Amino acid sequence: MHLRYGLNPHQRATAEPIGRPPFRMINGEPSMINLLDASNGWQLVAEARARLGRPVTASIKHVAPAGAAAAGPVDDVIMDSWPIEDAPTPVLSAYLRARDADPRSSYGDLVAVSDSVDLDLARFLGGVISDGIVAPGYEPGAVELLRRKKRGRFLIMEADPAAAHPAEELRQIGGLMITQQTDHDELTADLLPAQLDPGDRDTALLAMITARHTPSNTVVAARDGAAIGVAAGQQSRVDCTRLAVGKASAWWFRRHPTTRSVAGPPGTRRQDRLNLRLALATGDPTPLESGQLLDELGDRLPTAADRAAWLAGLDRVIMVHDGAIPFRDNVDHAARIGTTMIIEPGGSTAADTVEQACTEHGIALIRTGRRLFLH
Repeated sequence: MHLRYGLNPHQRATAEPIGRPPFRMINGEPSMINLLDASNGWQLVAEARARLGRPVTASIKHVAPAGAAAAGPVDDVIMDSWPIEDAPTPVLSAYLRARDADPRSSYGDLVAVSDSVDLDLARFLGGVISDGIVAPGYEPGAVELLRRKKRGRFLIMEADPAAAHPAEELRQIGGLMITQQTDHDELTADLLPAQLDPGDRDTALLAMITARHTPSNTVVAARDGAAIGVAAGQQSRVDCTRLAVGKASAWWFRRHPTTRSVAGPPGTRRQDRLNLRLALATGDPTPLESGQLLDELGDRLPTAADRAAWLAGLDRVIMVHDGAIPFRDNVDHAARIGTTMIIEPGGSTAADTVEQACTEHGIALIRTGRRLFLH
C-alpha cells in the first residue's frame, strides 16, 4: 500500500499487510496517521458493535476518539446544529451522537462505522469537514457520494470483519524490537454488576471500550450510550479527569437555551457558530469571541450562578478510568458533572480513600481488575 508520507510530510513510509489485510483502499491515498486512525477506530466500533448489538461510530483524531456513540435518540441540539430535516437512520444517528461529543475536535476527523454506510450518512458527510471513513461496507451510491469530497481525495476504506487480529504486536523503538501479546481480553457485562440497568450496562461497556482504544492516561465520561467527554494522553490522571469533566460540562452547557440561541455575527459559517457556542459553553472565550458574545447577548450572558444551576441538572454520567485512581481528587472532580458510577481497575494505594470519596458523593464504584492502557 503506497502512503503519501509517514507521520510528517518529510517522512517516507510504506505499509505491507501481515497476512490478510484489515481493510482495503477504495479511494484516496492515506498517510501513516490515516492508517493508524482507521485501524484504531475500526477496532473500537467493531468491538462495541459486538457487545451492544447496534450500530456504533467513532470520530477519530490523531489516533484518539473525539467521540464514540451507539445508535440512539438524537436531541434538538444536534438537529439544530446540522442541516438535518428527517429523522436520522441508525447509522447516521450514531455518528451524529459521536460528533456531538466534541464538534470542534471532530473537525477533519476520520469516521469509523461498525455497519454499512447508508446514503443518509454519506450525504451528511458531504456537508461537513472530514478526511476519511472506514466501514465494513457501503450501500449502492454511497461511495460515489463520498468520492466527491476533498476534490476526490476523500479517503474511503473498506474494513474486513473476517481479518484476524495478530496474536502479537511488534514495535521497533530505536535499536529495540519489542513484542507483546495483543490485548484480546474481552470487555463484557460480566465485569459489571448483574443488576445494572440495561441502558447503564451498554453505556458502561461503550465507555470501557472507548477507553481501551484511547491513548493513556484516559478518562471517558459517557451518558445514554454516547461518550460526552473523552480525555486522552495526559501525564497526570487528575488532569485527565478535569479534561473529561470540562468536555462533559461543555457538552451539557451547549444545551442551555442561551447557548443554543447564539448565531454569531452576520455571515457566520456553521462551524464558526459551533465554535462560538463552544466558547460560551466552556466559559473560556478568546477576546474576539468575548466581544462577539457580548454584542449578541448583552445582559443575557450567563453568570457563574447560572452555570452552576444548569450544571446541577446533569446526571447519570458514567466515568471510566483506564488505570487505577491514585487520589480522591479524581472523584471530587467527577462529582461535579452528576457522575453516578466510576469504573476503574482498582489496586491503588489510596483505594480506601477513593472508595470513601465515592460513598460521600453517592457514586457507585466498580473495580474490574482490568487495566486498559494504550501507548
